[in-house]
Amino acid sequence: MKTLTVYVKDQPYPIYIGEGLLEQLPALLREYQIETDRKLMIVTDSNLAPLYGEKLKNRLVRAGYATGFAIMEAGEKSKNLHVFEQLVGECLRFGLDRQSIILALGGGVVGDMAGFLAASYMRGIPFIQLPTTLLAHDSSVGGKVAVNHPLGKNYIGAFHQPLMVVFDVRCLKTLPLRQWRSGMAEVIKHGFIWDESFAKWLDDHRNELFAVDSEAAVEAIYRGCEIKAAVVAQDERETGIRAILNYGHTIGHALEAVSRYQVYTHGEAVSIGMAGAARLSAKVLGTGLDVVHYTEQLLEAFELPVASTRSWSVPAMLDAMKRDKKVKQDKYVFVLAKALGEVKIVSDIPETEIRDVLGELVPN
Repeated sequence: MKTLTVYVKDQPYPIYIGEGLLEQLPALLREYQIETDRKLMIVTDSNLAPLYGEKLKNRLVRAGYATGFAIMEAGEKSKNLHVFEQLVGECLRFGLDRQSIILALGGGVVGDMAGFLAASYMRGIPFIQLPTTLLAHDSSVGGKVAVNHPLGKNYIGAFHQPLMVVFDVRCLKTLPLRQWRSGMAEVIKHGFIWDESFAKWLDDHRNELFAVDSEAAVEAIYRGCEIKAAVVAQDERETGIRAILNYGHTIGHALEAVSRYQVYTHGEAVSIGMAGAARLSAKVLGTGLDVVHYTEQLLEAFELPVASTRSWSVPAMLDAMKRDKKVKQDKYVFVLAKALGEVKIVSDIPETEIRDVLGELVPN
């Protein structure tokens, strides 16, 4: 097991990464002085409930914890206020109080939903992230929790840090290949924005990662979380440097919005977005084309898309970008690459440049 700490203002918290950690959860709770008089509520989805949820509930009950169980339908379509209201009802019926703890067992959607539930229920109760996907190594760290609105992704949300993050890499072995590849997009992103050597390490260990080798998976997740934790420690509420974690997300979120979250996984959309951000960097910052080529080569090596095979309306994508949370005074804001492993936040980019890049990414 590897451990690191996220240093945030109110309460630093640990991230545990290793194999078989769900089996050790009762011991970790006791180590963290979470006693059995505090009720627990597992929030998970319809895919994970039979795989891990029931076993985890039984394990916690045997350890003496009163444990509830709330299941949402798997997929981004469930990340909405209607499902949120249903989860609140489950908490009320089980009798959760302000000392109770929500356990978010799942990927990014479950983590965001359960985290927002914890941030809102009785004006805020604690929660623990139990990520089961590679993508969630990123979303489970940093305390950004939210639900979607029909007009855009994550517009209804809060900053609510977890008590801890417990990442059992054994869960990755049951992950569908497409979801595993999707998660790799966010892992690769950390190399692109912060650490060139990490990007190259991922390239060198591609075969072990595709085989879901536990040692390689723990190392990749640890290094990705280490970068995320370092950025969050400097800017917990995304008023400055934390925005660099959105590299590729401006275009990616626009793709998700225009496709109504039905065509791309989040990681696939971000992958296309990172390819677009690299191209826009060359146009706006004069970044070398070697960065563009390496970006696309590494993403394609992990079988991720660097352009859309389907046609989407460029004006509709621009409209979605104008609703992006990073927009300031109606000006587009992008995270762009100065070099591999180094990015900067750039505003007031001419719309013509963005249109040109979107035209390269999306077929007519």
